[in-house]
Amino acid sequence: MKVVIQRVLEASVVINNQTVADIKSGLLILLGIVNEDSTEDIDWLCKKIINLRIFPDENYVMNRSLLDAQGEIIVVSQFTLHASTKKGNRPSYKEAAKPDVAIPLYEAFVSQLQSTFGKPIQTGEFGADMKVHLVNDGPVTIIIDSKSKV
Repeated sequence: MKVVIQRVLEASVVINNQTVADIKSGLLILLGIVNEDSTEDIDWLCKKIINLRIFPDENYVMNRSLLDAQGEIIVVSQFTLHASTKKGNRPSYKEAAKPDVAIPLYEAFVSQLQSTFGKPIQTGEFGADMKVHLVNDGPVTIIIDSKSKV
């Protein structure tokens, strides 16, 4: 699993001109899934994300977690995180899991993240044409691949 985590002042997801997710301060998480991903990847990433100290303390040092900052979360599925650009100019997405594998893992990730976080999490819609709006705070953008955890 690969995530792009963006610390945001605000973020929203719009599908067919309808806002389906809307947060103020918190994290916008883009999630990419491959066939080899498992519940072990989900558990590790959820703990890492919730405890990641990327919010400023009173001295403007990134020393606070999402829990400390009392932020919110939006999770958006994004198969393009696993794009391969090695050959030609058209990215290949063959590494990205197909929906029959990706949807249950996406749902399990959202469920586990919500359980670990202890608050509701907003999401986009798997496979939908989404318009994602955000104001990146910092900017702070962190990329984590669960396959690189050792």
